Amino acid sequence: MSSSKQALAHPASSADAAPGEQPGAAGRARGRGTPPPGKDSWRSRLYRWDMKASPYAFIAPFFIVFGAFSLVPLLYTAWYSLHNVQLSNLDGQTWTGLDNYQNLLSSDFFWNALWNTFTIGVISTVPQLVMAIGLAHLLNYRLRGSTMWRVVMLTPYATSVAAATLVFVLLYSWDGGMINWLLDFVGIDPVNWRESDWGSQFAVSSIVIWRWTGYNALIYLAAMQAIPADLYESAAIDGANRWQQFIHVTVPQLRPTILFTVVVSTIGATQLFGEPLLFGGVSGSKGGSEHQYQTLGLYMYDQGWIIGNLGKASAIAWSMFLILLIVAVIQLLVSRRLRKSQ
Repeated sequence: MSSSKQALAHPASSADAAPGEQPGAAGRARGRGTPPPGKDSWRSRLYRWDMKASPYAFIAPFFIVFGAFSLVPLLYTAWYSLHNVQLSNLDGQTWTGLDNYQNLLSSDFFWNALWNTFTIGVISTVPQLVMAIGLAHLLNYRLRGSTMWRVVMLTPYATSVAAATLVFVLLYSWDGGMINWLLDFVGIDPVNWRESDWGSQFAVSSIVIWRWTGYNALIYLAAMQAIPADLYESAAIDGANRWQQFIHVTVPQLRPTILFTVVVSTIGATQLFGEPLLFGGVSGSKGGSEHQYQTLGLYMYDQGWIIGNLGKASAIAWSMFLILLIVAVIQLLVSRRLRKSQ
């Protein structure tokens, strides 16, 4: 009788209890605030929607800024390159098709600017990266005040282009410049750095070397510190000295990093603009009186903002973009070959 009375007093607890669960457990769980099936469904849908949409919301600002300030101007420049557009009359556009590109291919100034861009790029990139690897190799050893030396290496990169170029203009000055003073001190005739063909290109390249060597050295230093110490220990056991370890261990391990810095330096050399513009002074946009150091960036600026032919300047900009695409494809092929060889 007592058991039947208890069953009648708690009918819901006995009926809702799952197999193997004590009677009354389901009621206690529901009493702790478990939401009804309806509320649980819309909350779960909201949770799934949040998990799917949140990543896109986080990266949306980058793509919005990229589209507004990079993609739209790029496409608009491509449209301008197919028209005859003057800076003084932007609304008066006339369709020319590929005439601007054909004019570039037949222009001696374009090929001169392309050649100058290549030569200045080689003169500035090769010594820069060689010195950067050497400096990184020195910094990779335990030195006193290593943090201070790394900050010093990065200081030229933090210096503005205008300030650095104006200092180098004083150094390469025809009258009273320190470079010509040193040349005269050792018995060499002074050089007119602005008017000389190779002299002006070397002067511009020296500005680039000074600004970017420390930056690349820190990149190489980070890559060197990621090389396993076991490789150096094995080489030392085999009798290799530091120079042999550098040639046979460090350099092969740095191949992907070296390829990366070569590509980045090539892109920077293709877009070189500020250094030659400020170095030339009044004739900076022309790249000197004889266009002896006029790069593609200067040629585009001269055509678009000095002469006012925006259509031709846009064609130059897209030619630079196509050159960079070719460089990127070459980098991709070389990196794949390196991965296969490793």
